[in-house]
Amino acid sequence: QVQVVESGGGSVQAGGSLRLSCAVSSDTYHIYYMAWFRQAPGKEREGVAAIYTGNHNNTYYADSVKGRFTISRDNAKKTLYLQMNSLKPDDAAMYYCAAATRYAEFRLLAPDRYNYWGQGTQVTVSS
Repeated sequence: QVQVVESGGGSVQAGGSLRLSCAVSSDTYHIYYMAWFRQAPGKEREGVAAIYTGNHNNTYYADSVKGRFTISRDNAKKTLYLQMNSLKPDDAAMYYCAAATRYAEFRLLAPDRYNYWGQGTQVTVSS
């Protein structure tokens, strides 16, 4: 059983930065990739960024965050990060960390690829 717990959310003005963290409470050897999703009120859950946990460090980003957000991982600390820069009011949402123990090559920003989810951390961006 994999448990993931997010932290680091908060309130920031537009143009500011936040770093989210996701701690994994189990062994990570069976996790193929991890991702950050977000969901704003009245909207569907959206994939923000994904990263493989293996030797290669392939990352994937939603077009809306490319160049502003960076996903990274520290396997020794079993922690996933999301560095968010140049935040916009449209980035405000509940952010979720997710882990996948089922391998796939495509659609890594689709929620149905992930079978373990955290409770979320709120990000608020004021204009």
